[in-house]
Amino acid sequence: MSTGQLDPDLRPIDDELVRELIDSQFPQWTGLMVKRIPSGGTVNAMFRLGEDMVVRLPLVQGGAADVSMERKWLPRLAPLLPTAVPEVLGAGEPAEGYPWPWSVYRWLAGENPEEGALSEPVLLAKDLAEFVTAMWSVTLPGAPCAHRGGPLDSLDASTRAAIEELRGIPEEGVDCDAVAAVWEDALAAPGWDGPPVWLHADLMPGNLLVDGGRLTSVIDFGCMGVGDPACDLFPAWNLLPPDARRVFREALDVDDAMWRRGRGRTLSQALVALPYYRTTNPSMARNARHVIRAVLAEAA
Repeated sequence: MSTGQLDPDLRPIDDELVRELIDSQFPQWTGLMVKRIPSGGTVNAMFRLGEDMVVRLPLVQGGAADVSMERKWLPRLAPLLPTAVPEVLGAGEPAEGYPWPWSVYRWLAGENPEEGALSEPVLLAKDLAEFVTAMWSVTLPGAPCAHRGGPLDSLDASTRAAIEELRGIPEEGVDCDAVAAVWEDALAAPGWDGPPVWLHADLMPGNLLVDGGRLTSVIDFGCMGVGDPACDLFPAWNLLPPDARRVFREALDVDDAMWRRGRGRTLSQALVALPYYRTTNPSMARNARHVIRAVLAEAA
């Protein structure tokens, strides 16, 4: 992630293509409204289908494997979690020139929370902790390895490269020495020595839905699998203000080592995202800046 451009391999998807796919594979839904849903997501395109469904299609080849994984695991995870998750209603296949599998899900109402604009941050922190605790408690066998679940030092090269790239973008105002120190602190923290646990592994604001300030749904399980539980601490810095962050940590009973690893993982993601998305994806860049500020303020 160093070009500052969107993936050149993004597949163009429009309303007409989605309508053709629906008509050819799910004729019972022919004639329903098809309308693209604006999103800051970078892997999938979303289209409203009628009032009660949503079509989700990979924009890049890397997202195609997520479709099969969600079809397999979401029905097994759903009854084990306290929060609604996507329910697959239709398994679409490649057709009409579109090369990858895709899915139709039941529509989940709500809106994405936005950092700095939470109406019930403490209650949301408790809701998020309940969801994370439930994920960590899952014992389903045969789990895949989470996309971000490996050792923290596997992120070292990309994180350091991003820090150096940001040194060359002074208008972003990132204190690169300070973020490097936080990263070094995370690397120095003891690693996870327990068994790998189930993770969502991508708890970004765009993958959460809230209503009245409370968590109602968690979506996009494309990164799920087992790994270091610190991977599911992301909301502490990408969403929650300091008082709610403390509630989140206390509810999860997280020790210092896991907290430092979680903070480092969240920071790493933000540092890599910012130079890549700063001119192409305002929501991703905005959240990356928020994470960097939140992490530095906590570590000060």
